[in-house]
Amino acid sequence: MANNPMIELAVQGMTCEGCVAAVTRIVKKADPQADVHIDLASGNVDISSSAEPSAFTDAIQKAGYEAQPR
Repeated sequence: MANNPMIELAVQGMTCEGCVAAVTRIVKKADPQADVHIDLASGNVDISSSAEPSAFTDAIQKAGYEAQPR
């Protein structure tokens, strides 16, 4: 995934590892080839993907989390 741009999101509402797993699943559903790294403490979600950032923010928000580009 090194050729894909890095999408940096700020996600609020993640409180546990279950939330991290849920957000990871949401990202992977939007782009199965995406590389996802989540820092629960800061709410930072880094995604290596050629998809548009809005594909991820919209899907994450539909799941009940607040998400916006950093």
